[in-house]
Amino acid sequence: MTDNSPPPRTFKGLIRWAMTPPQAWGVYLLAVLLVWLVSFYAGTLKPKKTPEAGPPPVTAPKS
Repeated sequence: MTDNSPPPRTFKGLIRWAMTPPQAWGVYLLAVLLVWLVSFYAGTLKPKKTPEAGPPPVTAPKS
């Protein structure tokens, strides 16, 4: 009897699969899209306002 079961899936096998030519284009485009989405989301966030964000009060020098 022959054993025709596929080898166990590993992270190394996934990387090897993703680096083959047709999949590599898809992985590349997915990575570019993901970077664009994260940067777009970060650009739409509003900064938090803190009460002490203003300049320090100006005082006259004491002589």
